[in-house]
Amino acid sequence: MKLLKTVPVALLLTGGTFLSHLAWADDSVFSVMDDPATAKKDFGGNINAGYLAQSGNTKSSSLTANTNMTWYQQVTAWSLWGSASNTSSNDVRSSEKYSVGGRGRYNLSDSNYLFGQASWLSDRFNGYHARDIFTAGYGRQVLAGPVHFLRLEAGPGVRYDEYVDGGHKTQGLGYASVIYNWQFTDNAKFTQGVSFFGADDSTVNTETAVDVAINENFGLKIGYYITWNSEPPASAPDRTDKRTQITLGYKM
Repeated sequence: MKLLKTVPVALLLTGGTFLSHLAWADDSVFSVMDDPATAKKDFGGNINAGYLAQSGNTKSSSLTANTNMTWYQQVTAWSLWGSASNTSSNDVRSSEKYSVGGRGRYNLSDSNYLFGQASWLSDRFNGYHARDIFTAGYGRQVLAGPVHFLRLEAGPGVRYDEYVDGGHKTQGLGYASVIYNWQFTDNAKFTQGVSFFGADDSTVNTETAVDVAINENFGLKIGYYITWNSEPPASAPDRTDKRTQITLGYKM
């Protein structure tokens, strides 16, 4: 009973994981497997969430959740995604991050496609009251599974930043990304994604993750995320932001 009183940790994890067709979302590295040529059904989606609470000598809580949904047609795919996370210690918020976005893909051939992607991000503890990004361009499906999946994308874009300490900025950018998946067992998959937004203040985002299937509907995901800014806002001067996340998923 003493242990329960001093460290009452509640872990609530619900969400979804595709292991035959991996789908995951981040505000900057978006690598849903949205190839309509390989889709086995018209719709796919998942929900992932995790919650941790502690009370006693230390009071803290952490919540994270994300979801994505993709609709497939013969040569097109349309995706929506969103994520939210926040952390507090002794009733003082220490991190807060929200994002939503949408994406479209049109296959030109089995290996080549066009894409457009728009996203909104609020990350005030890293200096951004809002960050809006739109990119469009060309992609190539180098590998399409079932064991290895590799996709390359590049194109121009525009970004609007609104800073926590005041002011805003609009700038053009160049976008490039690489997404690799490796299905190394029947129920486990490794993912590595990298995106680059080249501008006056360039940004690099990476996600390294492992998804493990628990059963047909549930899966565990362990992810490590890095965001690097060449010119971060004055209110959050550190260039590198790192995050480790463990969630359990439920496939819709």
